[in-house]
Amino acid sequence: MLSRLTRLQAVVVCATPVVALLAAAVFAPLPFSVAQPGMTANVLGRNKGAAVITVSGAPVRRTSGQLRMTTIEATGPDARVSLGDVIDGWFRTDRAVMPRDSVYPSGNSVKEIEKHNAEQMRQSQDAATAAALKYLGLSPAKVKVSLRLADVGGPSAGLLFTLGIIDKLDGDGSGGDLTGGRTVAGTGTIDAAGKVGAVGGVALKTQAARRDGATVFLVPKAECADAKAELPKGLRLVPVTTLKGAVSSLVALEKGKGSVPSC
Repeated sequence: MLSRLTRLQAVVVCATPVVALLAAAVFAPLPFSVAQPGMTANVLGRNKGAAVITVSGAPVRRTSGQLRMTTIEATGPDARVSLGDVIDGWFRTDRAVMPRDSVYPSGNSVKEIEKHNAEQMRQSQDAATAAALKYLGLSPAKVKVSLRLADVGGPSAGLLFTLGIIDKLDGDGSGGDLTGGRTVAGTGTIDAAGKVGAVGGVALKTQAARRDGATVFLVPKAECADAKAELPKGLRLVPVTTLKGAVSSLVALEKGKGSVPSC
C-alpha cells in the first residue's frame, strides 16, 4: 500500500498538468471581441473642429437641439482576448462579448478593415444625402451636402445623418427644431428610399447615448428587444422602420400631438 506521503506526491504530480491546462485556457487568446459603449457625436454640430453637415445651394436654418449618432468600441482584431476577459464581459452590463468575425471580417488585415469601414461610411453618407433630399423634394443637382465625421466607420450613422440634413434644411416643416430642443440619439442604417435597417450593439449604444445626455433614442424596430435589455433610466425608446416614420415621431414629440410608437 502507498504511504500517505506517496499518495500526496502522486496527487500533486497528476494535478500539476491539469492546473497548467486551466491556466493556459484562462490566458490563451480566444476568437472573440469585447465591446463597450463608445463615443457619440452631435451631427448638427462640429466634430474635431469641423462642421459635420455642410450644405450649399439652399438656406440652412439654425438649430438648438442635438442629434447624436452612437458607436461602440471593440477590442481590435489583433487584440488578445482571454477566457477571463470573456467571463468578465458576460457578467457586466456595460460590456458585450461577440465573435470576432462578427465585428471584423475574417482574414482581413487592420488596414483592409479600416478601408472597408471607411467605404461603408461613404456609402452611408451618400444614401443619407439622397434620402434627405428626396424626402424634402430637393434636387441633388442644386443642393450639395457634405458630411464629415472623423475616426468613425461603418453604416450605422445613416439615419442620424439623414435627420440632421432635414433639420438643417427644414426642421419640423413649420420653423421649429426637429428635436424640439432635446438631445436625441439613435442608430440605424438608411437607404436612398428612406428604409431604416438594423445595426447591432444597440444595448451598448443606449448606454452611450444616456451618458451623453440623450433622453430619446431612435432604434430600428427589429432591435427593440435588444435595446430594452439594458435600457438606462431616463431614456425613451422610439422604434423606427422608415425615415418618414422617424420624422413623424420626432415632430409628435416636439409638438406634444399625435402618437409616438414605443418598443
